[in-house]
Amino acid sequence: MEAAEGMRVRTPARSVELTQVIEWQEGVAHSLQDYLAAEEPLEIRIGGTPFTVTMRTPGHDLELAAGFLWTEGLIQSREQIAGLRAIASETGSKSNVVKVEVKDGSHLASDMQRRFFAASGCGICGKASINAIRVRGLQPPDPAFRVDAEILYQLPERLRSEQAVFGRTGGLHAAALFDANGELLALREDIGRHNAVDKIIGWALLEGRLPLSRYVMLVSGRGGFEIIQKVLTAGIPVLASVSAPSSLAVKLARELGLTLIGFLRGRRFVVYSGDFRCFSSAVK
Repeated sequence: MEAAEGMRVRTPARSVELTQVIEWQEGVAHSLQDYLAAEEPLEIRIGGTPFTVTMRTPGHDLELAAGFLWTEGLIQSREQIAGLRAIASETGSKSNVVKVEVKDGSHLASDMQRRFFAASGCGICGKASINAIRVRGLQPPDPAFRVDAEILYQLPERLRSEQAVFGRTGGLHAAALFDANGELLALREDIGRHNAVDKIIGWALLEGRLPLSRYVMLVSGRGGFEIIQKVLTAGIPVLASVSAPSSLAVKLARELGLTLIGFLRGRRFVVYSGDFRCFSSAVK
């Protein structure tokens, strides 16, 4: 299987595209070239059978496929992946298909009946979603992990400074993994915030690093339910975002003991769940 690169993120070859635009500024219009974040479909096949299609930014596709299978509960270990490869198109110009060979894939038969289309919304809600998570048997993340508030507020700037594609296009979500000292372990970008998280978790799965019980994940978008779900599958104890979480995300985080942080901007953040991991003394 393809090894994933963690620490420093190089811009994948197809992650940005150039286009001609007209810019208007202070009454003057002129033509210039601008960068766009690339968006293309990725088909994930189980064996020879198409399983799901997700719109993504090309790059780290094997991680995305592995992470998707893991966070959706379709595989329970790295060892279940017998093969993982990108398939080139008939013209050989692009690869928008990843083929996964799964050991003893008979248990996937029922899941093959449903066709995922991963978009900006997850299409799940309410009590049924919480019950589905409970049925999957997710465990509360490590209660012993701690991260200092003074470390947390520094993370957004460290994330932004490492966002190779965002810096050129301004149009991507990011997910980053930090240790308790604020050191960056891995960062991935994608047009879809769910995909960025799946790429990080897929990288950790393929590298044999799961569970990520001693790390903080920071996401550039909001902390929605679907992101909480994915983070919990990886054993991550702290999820921070620069925006707001949803009500269902807060309910799930509180139920399973995840530390959930929102509005992490400047020297301010809001803790919605699990504040014991952030503060050494009692909150006034």
